[in-house]
Amino acid sequence: MRRTPRCLVPALLCLSLALVGCGPKEDTAARRAREGYLIINNAAEPSGLDPQEVTGLLESRIVYSLFEGLVNYKADDLSPIPGAAESWTNSADGRTWTFRIRPAARWSNGDPVTARDFLFSYERMLRPTFGSEYASMLHCVRGAKAFNEGKLKDFAQVGFRAPDDRTLVIELDHPVPYFLGLICHHSWLPVHPPTILKFGKIDTLNTPWTRPGSLVGNGAFTLETWEVARRIVVRRNPGYWDAANVGLQAVEFRAITELFAEERAFRGGELHITGSVPPPKVVKLRAAGSKELRLDPYLSTSFIRVNCDIKGNEAARKALADVRVRRALGMVIDRQQIVEKVLRAGESPALHFTPPGTGGFVAQARWREDRAEARRLLAAAGYPGGQGLPKLEYLYNTSEGSQKAAEVYQETWRRELGIEVELKNQEWKVYLSSLHKGEYQLARSAWTGDYNDPNTFLEMFITGNELNQCNWSDPEYDRLIGAAARESDPAKRFGYFQQAEQRLVDGAPILPVAFNKNKFLIRPEVTGWYPTLIDQHPLNAVRLRPAKGD
Repeated sequence: MRRTPRCLVPALLCLSLALVGCGPKEDTAARRAREGYLIINNAAEPSGLDPQEVTGLLESRIVYSLFEGLVNYKADDLSPIPGAAESWTNSADGRTWTFRIRPAARWSNGDPVTARDFLFSYERMLRPTFGSEYASMLHCVRGAKAFNEGKLKDFAQVGFRAPDDRTLVIELDHPVPYFLGLICHHSWLPVHPPTILKFGKIDTLNTPWTRPGSLVGNGAFTLETWEVARRIVVRRNPGYWDAANVGLQAVEFRAITELFAEERAFRGGELHITGSVPPPKVVKLRAAGSKELRLDPYLSTSFIRVNCDIKGNEAARKALADVRVRRALGMVIDRQQIVEKVLRAGESPALHFTPPGTGGFVAQARWREDRAEARRLLAAAGYPGGQGLPKLEYLYNTSEGSQKAAEVYQETWRRELGIEVELKNQEWKVYLSSLHKGEYQLARSAWTGDYNDPNTFLEMFITGNELNQCNWSDPEYDRLIGAAARESDPAKRFGYFQQAEQRLVDGAPILPVAFNKNKFLIRPEVTGWYPTLIDQHPLNAVRLRPAKGD
């Protein structure tokens, strides 16, 4: 009898087991679904996790899991529901809001969440020395803008009060019809004062308090792991006041930047949800009627920023400070080509900035696509056929979609206007920093509404707003946005926004390109991930169920 070599026994045993019906190997996503462990690709390494510093959508997704504001989003339609505040009232004139902090609200270290924690957080957000890009989100509060600009020195004179630990009073400058939706935004999330002060002063930037083992939050999850440029893992917080109704045990946020690598990871069973989909794949999946493909409505606009006051390059500064040059650049863009040949997911050309239907508003202003007029404007500015115009630089964040669009712009500007443009790409964090510092000439941008109102698109271009990274200023535009903020009549308010949109088109600090669709892949195990206009998905409401047949 021939002996079977000892080393082959395990292999033959595995083969025998497979032949008798072990079935296909369960992939990572299916196994993790059984554990209540959701895996999302968040598309890039986040710039940070401080809710009062971050500005990007991908950062906010993680931040919302770790912190909870006075009011939360309802999962299916993002209407406001109680969060750290169990209830609230509003005065008859609409200017004074009183919130009751729920007694069961706790920080992840066990400390009670108090009204004074919110006062600390809002003072931090508004301090001029902190320099938050989103400080303007709080400017509707009495005295907040003056304090943020350094004109008012005493924070006690700003319209925030805490009569006791469970009561927070907010006095507004004027009634804000979307106020409850506004304070759902991550800029209104609280931070834990002792943790902030442990690592620096109230206004010290970029301290390590947001690292695993240091971060103290009051959200449904706690920070477990942060592997830079790879993944962040948050774990269900047992001390959260509503922990019993949190279905997930953990969420992993991956940082895959390459679209086709992301799609392969999804197909390989490594992800439950992707951040996007390669455009060629979208076309095929739509044709096949894929149930994994989602093309959700979205309050989002892709556009090109123009730096109207470049530092360190006088020739480029002179050219882009001229509105005729800016308008010429925008007039030759073939937006239909971009949406059909580059984006390819049902997006529509954007001839104004605010997406149609935002809070019921539809802009009437329109960009002209007129190559002959563009060439005439360029010549009138002193650059006939592009002669004498220095080579410009176009900045974009690392991604295939951004690169393909950049290449189309580059070729279009060269062919139609004789303008040479050099393409420059940067990783997400560096790209955001370049925009913030004004270290760019032309730049790829996209803006997703923070709430469902045209103000979230138009307010950021007023003079001095930290998000106005175009260095553009128009006193009449500022007046119109200010008038809209004080106007209670909806028709008159929208009238101001109509005029502001026209000023934005005429001044051309931005070149709108496309109204976006939210495109991603999602596995059938995921429930509670609803189509929402601003792409926020409260993780408290998400559930994982085993796929059919498992």
